[in-house]
Amino acid sequence: MPIRWHAIVAGHTDREVPAVSATTAEKATLVGRIGLMMLGCGTGAFRVREAMNLVSRAIGITCTADIGLVNINVTIFDGAHHYTEALSLPSAGINTDRLNDLELFLDVFEKNAKCYSVEQFHKILDHIAEKPANYKPISLALAAALACGGFCFLLGGGLFEVICAFIGAGVGQFIRSVMARKKITLYAVIAVSVACACITYVLCIKALESLVEIPQAKEAGYICSMLFIIPGFPLITGGIDLAKQDMRSGLERLAYAIIMIIVATTTGMIAAYALHFHPVPFEPLHLHPVLYCLLRILASWCGVYGFSYLYNSPRKMALAAALFGMLSNTLRIELVEIFSLPVGVGAFIGALAAGLMAGLVERRTGYPRIALTVPSIVIMVPGMFMYQSLYFFGVGQPDAGLNAFAKAAVIAITLPLGLITARIIQDKNFRKSY
Repeated sequence: MPIRWHAIVAGHTDREVPAVSATTAEKATLVGRIGLMMLGCGTGAFRVREAMNLVSRAIGITCTADIGLVNINVTIFDGAHHYTEALSLPSAGINTDRLNDLELFLDVFEKNAKCYSVEQFHKILDHIAEKPANYKPISLALAAALACGGFCFLLGGGLFEVICAFIGAGVGQFIRSVMARKKITLYAVIAVSVACACITYVLCIKALESLVEIPQAKEAGYICSMLFIIPGFPLITGGIDLAKQDMRSGLERLAYAIIMIIVATTTGMIAAYALHFHPVPFEPLHLHPVLYCLLRILASWCGVYGFSYLYNSPRKMALAAALFGMLSNTLRIELVEIFSLPVGVGAFIGALAAGLMAGLVERRTGYPRIALTVPSIVIMVPGMFMYQSLYFFGVGQPDAGLNAFAKAAVIAITLPLGLITARIIQDKNFRKSY
């Protein structure tokens, strides 16, 4: 149920006093609401707690919080008084534009706390919370199509596979956006959107087959049409939370990501059985190494830019993420291919490079670090290996399934480790345990 924040403030005598002089209950509403809004943007428990502590210190109280995926239990201590709140979100979400607005709000909070009342702060938060999404479903569909088309080429797909993955992902994301706006349950949204993406891919392939000759490896791109569903934010923030010993939040985020992956891959596997499609390796493209590298840079840019749109990033923020995302991902691929590095080592170096560049951009622009790093390394998440592992287990090929699962697990573990290492190097607050 929605919380009537203004009603709590209205229950007290003087609503115009500065926030530093407000009652414990009023201060608690401000700390709790800011924490809940930060959590609703998809950022990790470390940043949520950091924001709540900043607000608490500015208005002269002490805050202790237990943070999960969609829940916050917070107790406020104000001298001899204390106030406890148990707050929750209806569902997990991602909104990097709102996160950026909240970061700007927090930057000047300490200065404003001595002259703004709690009521005035809530009105500012109302304005942030009511800000509409930047993009309509059709724009998000094009963004997902761009991202998955780039994903398909990076995984080895040719022109026909890229075109069909582009169309399939666009249709799937459009249906996902429409269902999400109608507040349909998560499982249904994932299953229906993935199924529609897969079916659209197959229909496009069949249509192209009637016009031109297509290689037999056309089925390899089938998986790429459903990669718009990859839960990059919970996977990465979950790993970061575990590094900061926020065990509850970290485990809940990872469980949430695993559920999304299982539902998506199971749906894809069932659709593959029904449509008689199988995950086969892509045929070599036989491109000149320099041309291949340039095309990988372009595809990486498309993938990161598209995923940034899906997270509601403003265009300038999406461009910033895409710029160093394309560099770090191309670096990862070239290191693995040219120097034969293990895929886990390549993923770690790519994520480390993305994290270091994001730290530099954050200092110059003020954009939230997580809004820059996650889109830039989502393109590195091993979605194809995740699907292949479940598919091979399902058809009774455990050796192939374990091989794909091992690759997916190593990459999924090393990606957040790379970001954590970059954060430890650049952020003195993050490398402290208090």
